[in-house]
Amino acid sequence: MRAIFGLVLLVGLVLAGGAVYMIQGYIAQTEQALQREREFNAKAGKLVEVYVFKKALKYGETLDKEDVQLIYWPESALPKTIFREEAELFPENAKGPRYVMRATEAFEPVLASRVTEPGELAGLTAKLQPGMRAFAIQVNVASGVSGFVQPDDFIDIYWTGNTSTSDGEITRLIESSVQIIAVDNAFNEGQVSSSSNARTVTVAATPEQVARLTQAQSSGRLTMSLVGDSTEVVSERIEIDTNTMLGIEQEEVVAAPEPERVCYAKQRKGGELVDTDIVIPCTD
Repeated sequence: MRAIFGLVLLVGLVLAGGAVYMIQGYIAQTEQALQREREFNAKAGKLVEVYVFKKALKYGETLDKEDVQLIYWPESALPKTIFREEAELFPENAKGPRYVMRATEAFEPVLASRVTEPGELAGLTAKLQPGMRAFAIQVNVASGVSGFVQPDDFIDIYWTGNTSTSDGEITRLIESSVQIIAVDNAFNEGQVSSSSNARTVTVAATPEQVARLTQAQSSGRLTMSLVGDSTEVVSERIEIDTNTMLGIEQEEVVAAPEPERVCYAKQRKGGELVDTDIVIPCTD
């Protein structure tokens, strides 16, 4: 009987020791997981709730409360114009709903640049900054941009034509890094088909630029080139003519000096007037 009791006691001690070992391992794993979480939170910083689009939306669609949701976002990487409060995104007593100004994807942050003001339609005027005007430029394949430009791209504009001081046509850069706000009747890049050639592009320009572009369209041909970096503005004058393009240098023609005029006194011999060797001032 004592042997059986000792055996049971021994088995109990073994099982208790195994349980303690397993519990210690579980506690160690939990502490490691908590430590990794603390390190991650330290790197990520404080998280705050922000609004994101719940689904993909197209240009011009109405933005409803069902189209957005709150997620956590690192406060250190928070865009300035992101919406964090429902009262800001959907204010009470608003004149109307907000509209989507650009095609969006699911879980994209809701920024002020992506939606209109409450009650404001998603039209071309919504894309114009204060003091800017919309100006349409006729384009084709020869103009250099038809078929591949999108709204919100930036272009350089060149003018080719004749001037009163040029010997033949010249090409000059007249505008640098001008923003395209529409292609034909499309205000959003998702509305433009890559298989079709644009007939007009509308740019955002100052009144002075509008006047310059109007004169340029009526007096010559416009060519455009796509700009990769919108902040890269060309300030120096760029002008090319045919001779410069081919590296032809015109030789300066130096006129030969006119010979000095010498006048001689005349005397009459018989019925004729003949020159003498006497030099006199020229009077005619």
